[in-house]
Amino acid sequence: MTKIAIITGSTRPNRINLGVAQWVTELAQQRGDAEYELVDIADFNLPLYDEPMPAAYQQYTKQHTQAWAAKIAEFDGYVFVTGEYNHSVTPALANAISFLNAEWNNKAAGIVGYGSAMGARAVEHLRGILSELQIAHVQKTGMFSLFTDFENFSAFKPTELQAASVAPMLDQLIEWTRALESVRKGELVDA
Repeated sequence: MTKIAIITGSTRPNRINLGVAQWVTELAQQRGDAEYELVDIADFNLPLYDEPMPAAYQQYTKQHTQAWAAKIAEFDGYVFVTGEYNHSVTPALANAISFLNAEWNNKAAGIVGYGSAMGARAVEHLRGILSELQIAHVQKTGMFSLFTDFENFSAFKPTELQAASVAPMLDQLIEWTRALESVRKGELVDA
């Protein structure tokens, strides 16, 4: 069965990101079209990138990198959950993504963003990062506002309208993930 990781984008104490990621995971698991698993980057205790070689070489010397690589390699696709920090993706998520390279290649991703501008700027910056790592990101995006989808700017309580933005993203993600399976297996058809 297709395996999709829903990846948190923050490691901060008292983070709201985990609540969003848990909500997305519960919603996705109700679909029955893939196996969805919450992957919390905080569980991997990744420092600022500390490998002696660039990630593209896959010469991981640190135990935390090896554990992170093994976990990410398990999946066929991803949903990245990111808040918006300084008009960009969260620093913890950018760092976690940068630890790896080949493990991400030829897989699909969806994005769920949130912030004062619904995370739109973070989502667009994340798309550039994902493209460089050969991750096919889908067009549909889950978008949430700090002003209307969070109670007291902390408890995630999405409006019905914004909650509905996640299903089309997951629909596209499943289609793209399955389509890229032949690329990962080297089964490209000659034109």
